[in-house]
Amino acid sequence: MEKKYRKIGLFLLSGLFSAIVALPLHAQTADKLEALLGKQALSWQEAAAFILEASDLGVFNESGAAFKYASEQNWLPKNAASADTASLNGIALLLMRSFNLKGGIFYSIAKSPHHAYRELCYRGIIRGDTDPDMPVSGRELLLISGRILSIKENEAGQGVKK
Repeated sequence: MEKKYRKIGLFLLSGLFSAIVALPLHAQTADKLEALLGKQALSWQEAAAFILEASDLGVFNESGAAFKYASEQNWLPKNAASADTASLNGIALLLMRSFNLKGGIFYSIAKSPHHAYRELCYRGIIRGDTDPDMPVSGRELLLISGRILSIKENEAGQGVKK
C-alpha cells in the first residue's frame, strides 16, 4: 500500500515540478521540451542553447551560436566541443556562469567545473551522490535548471540582490 502512495506522490511531484519548470521558460516550445526530455545524453551545443535561453540571455537560432557564445565567455570546460557529450561538472559551470550565481571562495577564485559542481551540490541543486563526469540527460538538465530558476525566483520575491 505504501508503495502505491509513493508512486502517486512521485507522479504528482513530477507533474508539479514540470509545471513550475515550464512557467519561467516561456520562450521554450512544447516540441523543444519534448525533444530535450527524450535525450539520454546532451551535447554541449544542446545544453548551451537550452541554458542560455532559460537564463534569459537570448534565443540563439543559428545552430551552434549558443555554444560559441558560451565558449567565448569561458562558461564551458576548456576541452568542450559542440558535439561532445556534456558532463555534469561542466553543466554546473555553465549554469553558475549563465545564471550569474555567486559561489564560495574556491569557486570565486578558480571558476572551474569542479568547484561549480561542488557549489551546486552544497546548495542542494545537484544531488551529492552523482558522478561529476556523468553525461547529462535532458530530464536531468530540466530538473537542475528548474531548481535554479526556483531559487532565483525566491530571491527576487524576497528582494535579495542577485
